[in-house]
Amino acid sequence: MNTIRTIALQAKEAAYQLSTASGAARSKALNAMAGELASVKDELFEANRQDIEAAKAAGCTDAFLKRLAVNDKIFEYMAKRLREAAALPDPVGRVLIGRTMPSGLKVSKIAVPLGVVGIIYEARPNVTTDASAVALKSGNAVILKGGSESIRSNRVLVKAMRKAILEAGLPENAVQFIDSADRGDVAELLKQEDCIDVLIPRGGKSLIRAISEGTRIPVIKHYDGICHQYVSAHADLEMALRIVVNSKTERVEVCNALETLLVDAQVATDFLPMLAQEFKRLGVELRGCEKVRAILPDAVPATEEDWDTEYLAPILSVKVVSGPDEAIAHITKHGSGHTDGIVTNDLAESRAFVSRVDSASVLVNASTRLSGGGDYGMGAVVGISTGKLHVRGPVGPEELCTCKWVAEGNGQLR
Repeated sequence: MNTIRTIALQAKEAAYQLSTASGAARSKALNAMAGELASVKDELFEANRQDIEAAKAAGCTDAFLKRLAVNDKIFEYMAKRLREAAALPDPVGRVLIGRTMPSGLKVSKIAVPLGVVGIIYEARPNVTTDASAVALKSGNAVILKGGSESIRSNRVLVKAMRKAILEAGLPENAVQFIDSADRGDVAELLKQEDCIDVLIPRGGKSLIRAISEGTRIPVIKHYDGICHQYVSAHADLEMALRIVVNSKTERVEVCNALETLLVDAQVATDFLPMLAQEFKRLGVELRGCEKVRAILPDAVPATEEDWDTEYLAPILSVKVVSGPDEAIAHITKHGSGHTDGIVTNDLAESRAFVSRVDSASVLVNASTRLSGGGDYGMGAVVGISTGKLHVRGPVGPEELCTCKWVAEGNGQLR
């Protein structure tokens, strides 16, 4: 087995080769990866079954097992994301700024790959293909360190993708996988600052904090997805109900699922019983403030801790607020800067909300579940950054580019 140092050096060499590969060549490889995936579907499903059985034996939670599973729907999603990435415009070589100076010097700012991206993640095998798609589309080499629980599934996926990349004429080390359950490998990976340009951890807060504090390599991260919806006094309540239900229940275990609902006092009496009836049917527990419980006596009393909790479970905290100012103040105090939304038919109110809420994604009359990147036209993404440097929000191919300045002259001197 390759050592971490060998993998890092191979990635650096592959990144150099990729930096001169054409966009057409990278798209060809991505389409080939989707095709190769189809040929190993049965093998992947068997490997994933073994991963799930081992995770069950280890006592992993139901939510974790759900993230680990690969079914027909997720498999099609994985292949689709590879093909979507292939079809996207080439992010490399874009002229971001172009100007001619009075001296005649032509100056351009051009998008180029970051180089080598290290991605450390838990459970989800679809991250393996998503990360590979985003990295290859943007001309970057990627080193993947998935959780030990998904090692069999990842082994099948990476072998298939590397075969496709090589057959497409690109370096197979553009995608590498640390095929080990040794936790010491992560610590060793964090030391490879001369080869790895950026790290992206995907998982729980403890993992992200450990990565951030254990390396000098730049880290793109998000700690929490404490996402809010504010149902305004000017909301269409039927639409609001659909949006809130989708935001919370489409997938409860993901980072852009709704965790706190803020309801304007002017519509609370009408809206909250509708909400309670629907969520009772769906098995979602409501935890409410005193004003909520005055309307919904069966709601569990909410504590201060609830407003700062990312449940990733069928639990929703609910608070009645006196208007948009109180809603925004609550989001400012308790939000994580991930995804927050408003449901309203008042244009001025929606514009004020968008302006004042400082989050990576702010949605108006739409589900928080739409902030993952695919619904923004970005194809596959490798995470959602709640930081502000060097990217914010969904991290797709364009976000894995940096720039270089090119100046063309005909003898100009300073």
